[in-house]
Amino acid sequence: MTASARAGAEDAVKALIPDVDSLLHKLEEIDYLADSGLATALFLAVRMPQPILLEGEPGVGKTEAAKALARVLDTPLFRLQCYEGIDAGEALYEWNYPRQLLGIRLAEARNVTLAETELFGPEYLLRRPLLAAIEHPGPRPAVLLLDEIDRADAEFEAFTFELLAEAAVTIPELGTVRASHPPIVILTSNRTRDLHDALTRRCLYHWIDYPAPERIAEIVRRRVPTSAEPLALQAATAITALRSLDLAKPPGIAEAIDWVSALAVLGVDRLGPASINHTWGSILKNRDDLDLAKSRGTAWLTGAAHG
Repeated sequence: MTASARAGAEDAVKALIPDVDSLLHKLEEIDYLADSGLATALFLAVRMPQPILLEGEPGVGKTEAAKALARVLDTPLFRLQCYEGIDAGEALYEWNYPRQLLGIRLAEARNVTLAETELFGPEYLLRRPLLAAIEHPGPRPAVLLLDEIDRADAEFEAFTFELLAEAAVTIPELGTVRASHPPIVILTSNRTRDLHDALTRRCLYHWIDYPAPERIAEIVRRRVPTSAEPLALQAATAITALRSLDLAKPPGIAEAIDWVSALAVLGVDRLGPASINHTWGSILKNRDDLDLAKSRGTAWLTGAAHG
């Protein structure tokens, strides 16, 4: 990519989001409600550019932040869901062995011997999220989401260092592939383990707090516009009360949306003991948590919901 082309791509992004306030406004237009701290962190990740690590409890909107940013920039989102044991092949690329075998057989039918370089060329690559993001042609950089990076092991973290530092990846058979439009890299973590200092030093950092009930209610109203006016705030307040209990899996924003959606389908416009008792499964997804919440009683939760 020429310097003028790179500058043109940067200018296109600057024109789209010239400042933090414009990013806040565009996120709100697509119903992602960020505070100024998160909007500033995302803005810097785009404009510096530098990878950003978003941490916070499950359900606070870390993954949705990456999705929303991609929508604002009108650019592809490449998501890699991390897990224990993930390796470079699943993250970067694999060779299309059936296609290679077919190529060999076709060559043999023509009495031709394929060279190794012909068998291990770009046309035989199965591109996984990291390579796809690196090779994205533009005009704007793609968003690359490394979701729940804390679930991967230290070896996989080390594998990502080159990508984060150089916007490049190395394929032994092909050499180093460098991004013409370096992707906007967003990593998320639920803090199930500490990440290596070498990884965090390469990133901007932002902690996403669990929102206040009023903010949750506004998010829910935007996602479930058919719900009754007071219901979203009642549900948000009730979920905040539930989070004060010693739960293994505290409900988050996603559960608030699911709960209000279920209540709206049932025609409920005001929380009460009966409606809570019928819809526990929309809020709590762990048997021990369910038993603990029920032991406190629906009357307690109803009282919390109505202040």
